[in-house]
Amino acid sequence: MSAVAELTRAERQFSPLVTEVAHVRALLEAYRDGKPAPPAPRPLADGRETALQHLEREFALSAFERQIVLLAAAVELDGGVATLAAAVQGGDDPRPTFGLALAALPGAHWDALAPGSPLRLWRLVSLGAGPTLASRPLSLDERVLHALTGMPALDERLAGVASLAPPRTQPAGSHRQLAAELARIVVAADAPVVVGLGGDDVEARGAVAGELARALGARALAVRGSALAAPGPDLATQALLVDREARLAGAVPVIDVDAAAEPVVAALLGLLRAPLVVVAGDYAGRTDGRARVHRPVRLPSPAEQRGLWSRALAAPPAGELAAAVADVAQHYRLGADAVDAIARELGATQAPGGDGATRLRRLCRERTRARLDDLAERIDPGATWDDLVLPAGHGELLREVVHHVRHRTQVYEHWGFGERTSRGLGVSALFAGESGTGKTLAAEVLAHELELDLYRIDLSATVSKYIGETEKNLRRLFDAAEAGGAVLLFDEADALFARRGEVKDSHDRYANLEVAYLLQRMESYRGLAILTTNLRSNVDRAFLRRLRFVIQFPFPDVAERQAMWQRAFPPATPVEGIDPARLAALAVSGGSIRSIALGAAFAAAHEGAPIRPEHVLRAARLDFAKAERAHPDWQAAGLA
Repeated sequence: MSAVAELTRAERQFSPLVTEVAHVRALLEAYRDGKPAPPAPRPLADGRETALQHLEREFALSAFERQIVLLAAAVELDGGVATLAAAVQGGDDPRPTFGLALAALPGAHWDALAPGSPLRLWRLVSLGAGPTLASRPLSLDERVLHALTGMPALDERLAGVASLAPPRTQPAGSHRQLAAELARIVVAADAPVVVGLGGDDVEARGAVAGELARALGARALAVRGSALAAPGPDLATQALLVDREARLAGAVPVIDVDAAAEPVVAALLGLLRAPLVVVAGDYAGRTDGRARVHRPVRLPSPAEQRGLWSRALAAPPAGELAAAVADVAQHYRLGADAVDAIARELGATQAPGGDGATRLRRLCRERTRARLDDLAERIDPGATWDDLVLPAGHGELLREVVHHVRHRTQVYEHWGFGERTSRGLGVSALFAGESGTGKTLAAEVLAHELELDLYRIDLSATVSKYIGETEKNLRRLFDAAEAGGAVLLFDEADALFARRGEVKDSHDRYANLEVAYLLQRMESYRGLAILTTNLRSNVDRAFLRRLRFVIQFPFPDVAERQAMWQRAFPPATPVEGIDPARLAALAVSGGSIRSIALGAAFAAAHEGAPIRPEHVLRAARLDFAKAERAHPDWQAAGLA
């Protein structure tokens, strides 16, 4: 809201308040002069609810309690009233006492300041020191004073704990429908309700909560569960202030919760009086008599994302940018906030005539990296098809993997295959072969071709001996990876896969459950998930059937090794007397060839000479010794 709009709002509230303050002055003057109380001012003719009327309605104030609030406000806002109040009380303190209110205000009743009265219960006014209740001075709470004058101020005691959520990006259509459904449920409920919003679109939970509040004619009051005090008096005070703020601002409390904050949120729910509370997060704690409604907030579908992109971009996408939008909508799972943020950055930094399609893909990759970078090793996929030396059939099979990833939206969504089943829609592959035969390199090539990030996960470090921990670790990985559709490379799958034999104890059963969970997540994962193993025979046939692709990487033959040696030295590398045809006689894998070539390069660089056979021989001897392999015929390879 603009500053002009806020000023107009404040002025609109202040005008009737001035009239009310003038009436309070008249009441005090009549009391001083012993005259009858003047009649109350007439309400505004436009029918709009003033801040004072809102306060009166929300806190169920009696006419006398309303006048006490006005009296306490008048001495704060009008110096003349403050001087008058001090004079009629025979002192210097302008704060009105309860005795003055009883004597000067119409409709007086003693229980207006009872401990359970609205003025005391909601801390609208506070009592100063005094020998009797009637002699204790009254002060209006500062937040209440700001509310009466129409100033948008949050109680400073809630700083860092709660805030009125600003207007958000319009959410996806499915999220608006979800909010409308929840609003109907809340209206129909005959009891206090707690609405739980879980699901994988974490950013959209707040947007759905805001839409729900808007549908009910309210705003969203965001509460940070992690900032709440521990259960006890401090939390009770925070709960009261949150409740009061929700009433003053016409808002719905929306509590952001994580696993660590669950006990505190459970205690808070038992203290709040608001008829509706929204919990944004996977909350499974108690609700203390509230009706519980839980709905998952799903990430927008590719079709919805395309609509979000069209709305967020300055102009309808066309040409290469339109193709890029369709591509990122397919590969990335982005919510409305993320799409809007990327579109703004793209518009702010894109030069006229620049390659918007390439930049859009890069921005999407960078946006989705944050959650996964802490859980796995990101590999910059610079390898291309030219770097990969495999039998012709294997290359075609790898290109088939690319086709399945690239066109899955067309097949599943546009052609209807995804409507038949939700299982098996992910693209999963097993790369089997000896170490160094190109499994990781092939994964790099696929990620580079698809213009996606590649993350390597060491399964040996992911698997835990504690029951349930392996699934928890895998869940965190896949949940973090979903947004970016990255290529996941699960290295050393032998740590988890093994021939399924007779189940002898609970650990055998849980080991099978871990494998089943991994395969289930791979099947539902929107990106490409690759498992690698050195021994295909270690993988149970029942598990192989659940993988989309199974590719055996063979040990390279002579012709393939020659091709690898030809690619081993970059064009800028000085070589002398190196014969790839003779080097192919060395029975080594592609990984060893790359390692030997690099070692020879460093040896030659140290001597300040081009790479010669003796440098290759030295590096090869080290590689064979490292692998504890018998030395071959160096002469046949042209190295002796």
